[in-house]
Amino acid sequence: MNVGYDLHTHSTASDGTLEPAQLVRHAAESDIRMLALTDHDTTAGVAEAAREAKKLGIAFVPGVEISVTWGSNGIHILGLGIDPECTLLQQGLESLRDYRLWRAREIGRRLDERGIPGAYEGALRLAGQGLIARPHFARYLITRGMAPDMRTVFRRYLVRGKPGYVPSRWANLEDAVSWIRAAGGQAVIAHPARYPLTRTRLRKLLGEFVAAGGAGLEVVSGAHNRDEIRTMAFHAHDFGLSASLGSDYHGPESPWVGLGRLPDLPAGSTPIWKDWRDTPPL
Repeated sequence: MNVGYDLHTHSTASDGTLEPAQLVRHAAESDIRMLALTDHDTTAGVAEAAREAKKLGIAFVPGVEISVTWGSNGIHILGLGIDPECTLLQQGLESLRDYRLWRAREIGRRLDERGIPGAYEGALRLAGQGLIARPHFARYLITRGMAPDMRTVFRRYLVRGKPGYVPSRWANLEDAVSWIRAAGGQAVIAHPARYPLTRTRLRKLLGEFVAAGGAGLEVVSGAHNRDEIRTMAFHAHDFGLSASLGSDYHGPESPWVGLGRLPDLPAGSTPIWKDWRDTPPL
């Protein structure tokens, strides 16, 4: 069991529930030696997290998770080891944040039409200074007693065919990868087994990702079971992609995805951190 690295986490800068410094402190308490902060479409929490990591002696990887539309599917691309000051990256992320705000208002409007008033305002309060996202709507609806947990509220209200569903129009794959590369980072497909893709479609995605300059695949994820981990390790090897691992941790409210509590990468995988400087040993 790997408890040393976690390269996919979230803070209150997007839809996590711990502030960036709190997340880093929790990582230290969880024996994490290398942590990446990868908030959705923003790097707003990176500087705070980096300062706290330096104080606590944790190797810190500045990151981001970029929302992409590929065909009819939403795909998430991690950028690891990015320069948050990169102009091209920040321009791209700003365009996604503008769309997020429009989408949030539209979700609120659609829920209001279905007899659920105040959802946008409630989600906005929960988001605080961070980006407003669907999990904020979900948490608000839970406080209203409309569902017992996050999975149920998504299934009833926020997925395709439900009252609060809004089709997504995110960045295209090539642009997202180019922003990450311009910022000196490595592009990694996040939790690939989560997407509703056939094997043929997944391999088409991987081929286009490699052609665009993608570097890695999140083989070990908090969303992957052991069979999926083995399958993704095979695909990564087949396409010459490095293997990454991350919990997709959003906070202590999701105890089934513990910070850093992940299986090791399968034997034969090439770790995404293989050539990183100052990488702590596992």
